[in-house]
Amino acid sequence: MIEVHQLTKRYGDKTAVDGLTFTVEPGTVTGFLGPNGAGKSTTMRLITGLDSPTAGHARVNGKRYADFAAPLREVGVLLEARAVHAGRSAHHHLRALAHTHGIPRSRVDEVIGMVGLREVARQRAGKFSLGMGQRLGIAVALLADPATVLLDEPVNGLDPEGVLWVRRLLTSLAAEGRTVLLSSHLMSEMAQTAEHLVIIGRGRLLADTTVDRFVREAGLGTVKVVSPGAALLAELLRGPGVEITGEGHGTLQVAGADAELIGTTAARHGIPVYELTPHAASLEDAFMELTRESVEYPAAAQGVAV
Repeated sequence: MIEVHQLTKRYGDKTAVDGLTFTVEPGTVTGFLGPNGAGKSTTMRLITGLDSPTAGHARVNGKRYADFAAPLREVGVLLEARAVHAGRSAHHHLRALAHTHGIPRSRVDEVIGMVGLREVARQRAGKFSLGMGQRLGIAVALLADPATVLLDEPVNGLDPEGVLWVRRLLTSLAAEGRTVLLSSHLMSEMAQTAEHLVIIGRGRLLADTTVDRFVREAGLGTVKVVSPGAALLAELLRGPGVEITGEGHGTLQVAGADAELIGTTAARHGIPVYELTPHAASLEDAFMELTRESVEYPAAAQGVAV
């Protein structure tokens, strides 16, 4: 379990993390989301003892990271995959870490095979592609078989097969009862991998909920309606919280009313309906809506001038 309580980090007059409180439970993949500059990386550095908080604290299984005698055995961390001596091979890098933490040599060969680096294990890490570097970073995080795993952008640079492998890996780790905290900008992957979400903006907590509840409560879903009586149906449906667009050519896009209500209303007034198709909001839609005011460098709404 990871417990963050009133965590605050200031750099001069800039507050990177502002009174952050959340818990990451074991047995589930928790997605850690936020716009660029939201404080995600700073928070992960504070959890893993790479930076000191201005106020508040972070605990992993009840302890500060710095208090673990063999931290690699307790917490597997991927924050910067390329933080490897360029002249060392993947095998030597893992051997050195295993030696300092009392990890059997057999485990080195095991994780090399697990992450798919067996064919290049003796090559210098400095020649690795971005994806190969990510695989090595994941191997380091898993080397001591820790109960808690923190991964920052683990699929960065991976091909589709590698992305699928990471998704299955994280799901299996959570199924074993481990604590998994995952940061990623790929909403499609987060939607398929995470069950719980912690979302921050400008260093503050914006949401702490399940993926399903977050998307459902965003209220951004629409229903496509095709009917020869579209104009009359639109008038009947209009009310507080209901938005209707695209009334031309017998087609409506309705937000704020579900398919059941629309179908019932149409039937009650004898209006034929040819199509009634719900379109649920995506995680990306819900995330963009929530963080709209927390983006540090928003892009212009109009097209970019050339």
